[in-house]
Amino acid sequence: MTLLSAPARPPSPIARLANQPYVLLALMALFWAGNIVLGRFVAHHVPPVTLTAIRWLGASALLLPFAWSHLRRDWPTIRRNLPQLAMLALTGFAINNALAYWGLQYTQALNALLVQSSGPLFVALWALLLFGIRLTLAQGLGITLSLTGVLTILLRGDVATLAAIAFNRGDIMITMALVVFGLYSALVMRRPKIHALSLTAFTMGLGGLMLVPGAAWEAWHGNTLTFDAITMATVAYVVIFPSALAYLFFNRGIALIGPNRAAPFFHLIPVFGSAMAILFLGERLQLFHLVGYALVLAGIAFASRK
Repeated sequence: MTLLSAPARPPSPIARLANQPYVLLALMALFWAGNIVLGRFVAHHVPPVTLTAIRWLGASALLLPFAWSHLRRDWPTIRRNLPQLAMLALTGFAINNALAYWGLQYTQALNALLVQSSGPLFVALWALLLFGIRLTLAQGLGITLSLTGVLTILLRGDVATLAAIAFNRGDIMITMALVVFGLYSALVMRRPKIHALSLTAFTMGLGGLMLVPGAAWEAWHGNTLTFDAITMATVAYVVIFPSALAYLFFNRGIALIGPNRAAPFFHLIPVFGSAMAILFLGERLQLFHLVGYALVLAGIAFASRK
């Protein structure tokens, strides 16, 4: 008599999503594009370091119920690798985000999106310096092609626009933030062997704690939060989407395809930013948008191949 085994249960939607690096990285770019637009909108309404601290402490608390069992199991590994995890918290959460929000107080969204497009270059540079990982020809061509698409969108198809852009200290701060985040992107590839939820919840919480003295300094100098509808909506968005979800997606994407293949997805951030302007600010879709989108997507397709 033959015993028939029960049919295998199909994977859950979450399990399927966790193995789709391109979808995860595209969603990450969408959430971070919204973060830039919102960060500029509330630049003079919410203190930057305080917002960053609340962002990471809130995101860590949001993930904690899901991460708790993994944290308990991974705790011995976390203790042994505390310096490495502290560096991830410092570069991935504390420094780069505080610099970015601070820089948005002094620059325009166009400048921020333009500077943001250089992100893949810093990822590739740190991966080369730290681990000797070189860009393949396809990755180099893909980054160049997608960067061309980003510039086409941001400059509205007119190279002369570049001469009219004035860079300031806010742009320098955002560039420094990207340099630091490039370091995080390279380091996270060699992270300790712990669960993704353990890694994200622990480093987010530690990064938030690192920012508490800076938030206290802002409050001491009278730069405090105003608890109104704008502040609450801002906090809710940055805690859930560009923080808890985007970093889970980013870390998982790097684990699946590596930093150099994941880096070109940074170029989707200006694409989504311009699309948001069309949808929510009433801007008109023009030919240069379509050309730019096509170049970015073609570049990502080149660079993300094995």
